[in-house]
Amino acid sequence: MKNIVKSLFILLGTIAISCSTDDVQDRPIIQGVDAPVLSAPEEGNIYVLLPENMAQQAERFVWSKANYNGDVAISYSIEIDNNGGDFSTAQVLGGTSGTLQASISTETLNTACLSLGATPYSAANFDVRVVSSANGYSPMVSNIVTITVTPYTTETPKLWMPGSYQADSGYGSNWTQSTAATLASEGFGNTNFEGYVYFATAQASPNNGFKFTDALDWNNGIFGDDGSFSGTLTSPGDNIGVTPGYYRVNANTTNLTYNLTQTSWAIIGNATTGGWTTETPMTYDPNTKKWSVVATLTAQNAPDNGLKFRANNGWDINLGDSGADGTMEYGGDNIGTSAGTFLIELDLSNPRQYTYTLTPQ
Repeated sequence: MKNIVKSLFILLGTIAISCSTDDVQDRPIIQGVDAPVLSAPEEGNIYVLLPENMAQQAERFVWSKANYNGDVAISYSIEIDNNGGDFSTAQVLGGTSGTLQASISTETLNTACLSLGATPYSAANFDVRVVSSANGYSPMVSNIVTITVTPYTTETPKLWMPGSYQADSGYGSNWTQSTAATLASEGFGNTNFEGYVYFATAQASPNNGFKFTDALDWNNGIFGDDGSFSGTLTSPGDNIGVTPGYYRVNANTTNLTYNLTQTSWAIIGNATTGGWTTETPMTYDPNTKKWSVVATLTAQNAPDNGLKFRANNGWDINLGDSGADGTMEYGGDNIGTSAGTFLIELDLSNPRQYTYTLTPQ
């Protein structure tokens, strides 16, 4: 009997040793049997993405269940990469726990394509796949499907104006793009830029002045005067000189032209003491980058009555508010007013996003 018990202890000890923690950790990862098969989208599908549809579904991805030869919890991840890529830097569109489909929004697909280096509004091919994973098993990847996507952007292209004017005029350190004045285009793909810039001191070219750049560095497009100083750009060109003042700056990097229009601003309208014949001048503050005036107004209803902002004592450059939303348009509607004394401020520092406020005093 003692020998039987002794043999039993030896057998149990052997089993314990063979099932040690180290032995479990050293086990090879088990391979799955059947990878998922991606059935939607179909090969060659074309997607033209639009910002107005960003919240809508771009595609519903559908795939078959992965087979791990057992009842295990399976997770799935949807990946996208540039056509022909190895998915080492793929973007993840989404994932599920067990379910075999996922709705991918226009915004999600667009963001992933842009992150992969796609050019907005230009069609490009991308590869998509599904990756399955289960605890203790090697991941399995589906078939690859190639789709064509035209992404969009909501970012407005800009030009930066680094120059020797910056430190004196309230735009940070000289020749520094990150704090320089900027111009904005009319929209993506449009190279007609505009903005307003203050120059506190004279900038004499060619040693001083400014240039235009299309990035926050000196490694991309650089535009200066062609040497004639008649409004023609070339790359990189000479520095552009300017006399002191507040300017409307226009530049076109396709036509290679630029124009500087010195401006001073005022309010005018039947809401003001001068009516529609005598404007009330405003004063520029380089610290706030706003034009302002304190004025007494009468109550007037837009759009027939009220006030407007205009430059240079004329109507060539005037701003109104067609939507009554605090943002301005050239030649826009009159701005309605209440009776009282107001601090009136005009902010032209954000290119093509011009705003105003009327604050009771």
